[in-house]
Amino acid sequence: MKQQNKKSLMQQALGEQWHQLPLALQAHYNNNENGENIAEGELTIAYPKFMQWPLNGMRLVGALVNQRGVKLPTTVERIMNNNGTQYWHRLIQYPDGTTIAFKSRFTLDLENNEFIEYTNRFLGLKMKSFVKDGALHYESCGYVLELGVLTIPLPEWLALGHASIIESAINETEFQMDFRLKYPLLGEIFSYIGTFKTL
Repeated sequence: MKQQNKKSLMQQALGEQWHQLPLALQAHYNNNENGENIAEGELTIAYPKFMQWPLNGMRLVGALVNQRGVKLPTTVERIMNNNGTQYWHRLIQYPDGTTIAFKSRFTLDLENNEFIEYTNRFLGLKMKSFVKDGALHYESCGYVLELGVLTIPLPEWLALGHASIIESAINETEFQMDFRLKYPLLGEIFSYIGTFKTL
């Protein structure tokens, strides 16, 4: 599916702030002529013991990952279609040979400068992005539940809590990403941290 000179969702969302991003992050969010982008690296996934069963349930509907690991080889592939929807496909490899796929789709609401990431047909996480001190930040601002033609807003406490992501350049080609999920009263319930390089 050819896409000539198509700006990525991140470039559209950031507007003039796009030029404040280091080269490694611009490379990560740029699309090639086919609307594609691939990054490879390592991911460390952590969560408290009490989250194991909830995460097992979430995996059944495509949300998050239910296995811990340190410096797991990970590939992140993104492709944007002609309708402006971006599909993410993450492959995480474990030492025992197991590979977990974590897929999602991103849409952009330019009017409100919000991304919505859907990990299944029904539940989406709303996020705003901005550049601060040369790093890219995402902060969640609620969830949405899609039921047919209905889109129902959900507060963070009624879903998975507050999500934050910080991505920063290590050098001109590599970057680090840090994802945290915190729930009221329970504190941090999930995180993954990794280093990547765009191919």
